[in-house]
Amino acid sequence: MTDRHVPAADSASADRSAELPHVSVEFAAFCELHEPRYRSYARVWFQEPAAAHQVVRTALHAIASVWPTVLESPNPAAAAWQILRDTVTEQHATAGAEGLRPDVDGDEDLAILHYVVGLATPEIADVMGGDTASITSQLRQTHRRRGTDW
Repeated sequence: MTDRHVPAADSASADRSAELPHVSVEFAAFCELHEPRYRSYARVWFQEPAAAHQVVRTALHAIASVWPTVLESPNPAAAAWQILRDTVTEQHATAGAEGLRPDVDGDEDLAILHYVVGLATPEIADVMGGDTASITSQLRQTHRRRGTDW
């Protein structure tokens, strides 16, 4: 299991104001809530904590650049999650990393967040922008199909 919740005061997230200048209060709150979980997810694909941190920071910069559009979307958490997933996939390919590929389907993302990262279904719903009942159902279906893998 990866580091589930990395404290906000660690060196990797210390001076956010220098890294993401002129962010709204809403975006700062979004980062405080989601960055530790995003980083734990990225650690599945990037074994070096610094690499995972950099990928998440790149994704947060991308989210910040379209923040008004993200907020106007029907599901802001899902829109932000997709940007994170696209960034992880792109950076993983660029790095030429071995092992698992992050271009897995949504059900596998759920399983990774639950069984590897250690998030409960309400946390997964919050991070991915889904509802808890659907996440629970999808996890059960994934476990039935691929129970031996997880």
